[in-house]
Amino acid sequence: MSAVDCPVRDVLDRIGDKWSTLILGTLAAGPHRFSAVQRTVPDISKRMLTQTFRDLERDGLVARTVFPTKPPSVEYRLTPLGQTILEPLDVLVRWADRSQADIEAARQAFDTAS
Repeated sequence: MSAVDCPVRDVLDRIGDKWSTLILGTLAAGPHRFSAVQRTVPDISKRMLTQTFRDLERDGLVARTVFPTKPPSVEYRLTPLGQTILEPLDVLVRWADRSQADIEAARQAFDTAS
């Protein structure tokens, strides 16, 4: 299998970006409106949140519902496919929490030796 055809690479490109995992984790608690997600995810701009939602929606992980109110309100939720990514993300988050000190020590040792 070539690197170009690797499905893992494609998935990691999406969930490995700066914001997707945080947004997916927020939506794991249930549907949220745009402004609620923006308050929950620190330092994300409206433009970046909009783009990340569009990317996640395009990949089938998030669904967007527009309510016919004045002004219109929009709610985002995980799709059934999006729900299936929560378990592997949880494993990755627990590994990162467990390994962070070791990673920092390795970086420091590398930087000192360089």
